[in-house]
Amino acid sequence: MASYNRVVLLGNLTRDPELRYLPSGMAVVDAGLAVNDRRKAPDGQWVDETTFVDVTFFGRTAEVVGEYLTKGSQVLIEGRLKLDTWETSDGQKRSKLKVIAERMQMLGPPSGKAAPGKAAGQAAGQYSQPLPPDEPIPPTADNDVPF
Repeated sequence: MASYNRVVLLGNLTRDPELRYLPSGMAVVDAGLAVNDRRKAPDGQWVDETTFVDVTFFGRTAEVVGEYLTKGSQVLIEGRLKLDTWETSDGQKRSKLKVIAERMQMLGPPSGKAAPGKAAGQAAGQYSQPLPPDEPIPPTADNDVPF
């Protein structure tokens, strides 16, 4: 049976990212992401619900996150779910579900953490793509259908 493990999240970082390096030299950032959801309760009132997700970035993406993003930065993340399991010193089994980020796009204004003389978007342009222009898509005529 086939399986598919993909998650896309849009949210805000809950703390400043701390860049570290593995013994192999690979960059790693563990970050927290707050994702908000708004729904209408049965009584008609709007209810805001926040979900906190742990996200791990690797490689050049981790370096970009560590250099240009700060607490509160809005980010779009695409990745996969991973379940970490471990046993505590007193023998209790623990587990935690987190996201391994494979793609990241910075959203919103630059955080001001960029190197002097460079805007965050300029230095890390390869990690984000501009949004398409707000031009309406022209309707197609029935005779333009290719089949």
